[in-house]
Amino acid sequence: MAEAKKAVAKVKMVIPGGGASPAPPVGSSLGQHGVNMMDFINPFNEQTQDRKGKPTPVTVYIYEDKSMNFIIKGTPAKTLIKEAMKLKKGSGVPNKDKVGTLSDVLLTQIAEEKMSDLNANDITAAKKIIAGTARSMGVEVEKK
Repeated sequence: MAEAKKAVAKVKMVIPGGGASPAPPVGSSLGQHGVNMMDFINPFNEQTQDRKGKPTPVTVYIYEDKSMNFIIKGTPAKTLIKEAMKLKKGSGVPNKDKVGTLSDVLLTQIAEEKMSDLNANDITAAKKIIAGTARSMGVEVEKK
């Protein structure tokens, strides 16, 4: 039986979907580990064509033999909240300045979309996590 490869580095980045290039953050993050960046850039861009321009979190595992694999996560919750509410950005002072109210319907939709990335056992727990993100952006959450 083949032995599992030992990861020597775990690199987390947020890259626009379909827009990875040798420029930072990709070049500076992967270059220091001596891996071939194109082995990451081309497959990443192919797999994220449907998310063109959207911030896409990715975790890259680099192994001793300079090979790598990566896991693409869902769109960040703050981006989904901003899109759903048509906001340019969150509040600079979230405790004082509110930028809008997130309806329970939208909260549920976002929680369902993010469910696989969240550390939550059910939709109620996922909604609480998303509601916390919304509050930290200065978005009030509609009470049910």
